[in-house]
Amino acid sequence: MFKINKLMAGLALGLGLLGGAEAARAQASPSTLWVADDLTTFVRSGPSNEYRIVGTLESGAEVTVLETSGDYSRVRVADGDEVWIQSDQLQDERSLTDRVPELRSRVDSLSSQLESINDEWQGRVATMTETLETRQQRITELESRNAELDSRLSQSQASLRQLKARLDTQEEDLLMRYFMYGGGVAGAGLVVGLLVPHLPRRRSKRDRWF
Repeated sequence: MFKINKLMAGLALGLGLLGGAEAARAQASPSTLWVADDLTTFVRSGPSNEYRIVGTLESGAEVTVLETSGDYSRVRVADGDEVWIQSDQLQDERSLTDRVPELRSRVDSLSSQLESINDEWQGRVATMTETLETRQQRITELESRNAELDSRLSQSQASLRQLKARLDTQEEDLLMRYFMYGGGVAGAGLVVGLLVPHLPRRRSKRDRWF
């Protein structure tokens, strides 16, 4: 008899702990979730498949979770009714259908920003390309001018060499003429010096006989 009473006391204690756990789950603070993006979900009057179906919730519907029991959660829907739904049919983010407009708006905004960045980048590339083309054209002009100046310098140096050669030739001709003139004068003087002593002297009147 004592053993039976002890067993009953243990069973009562276990049921009490189980009830306390259920009560703790029931007292959890409400949270907002959304029905999963599946087909229409059935809701029941209690937390198991044994309870009757009392309605349906469309995918993406916003609900407030009041408590959880096993695989089911008691939720409050938009019209204020409280029903039970399988917990795995709930998700912590809005329905994809509800998020599509926002995502589309974000995509459009990002596309606009990307297009603006692309236009700005193309403008910069065009400016850089134009600058490079201008610099290349300037370099080409300078190279052409440099080649022209080099050609003129070569021509001037050739003309200078020719003038120097002509000047050297003229100097040689002039020296030769000086030598020839000096030689001629010296030769003439020598001839005169040799001839003068042999010329007959003119007699004076005192040397005449009559």
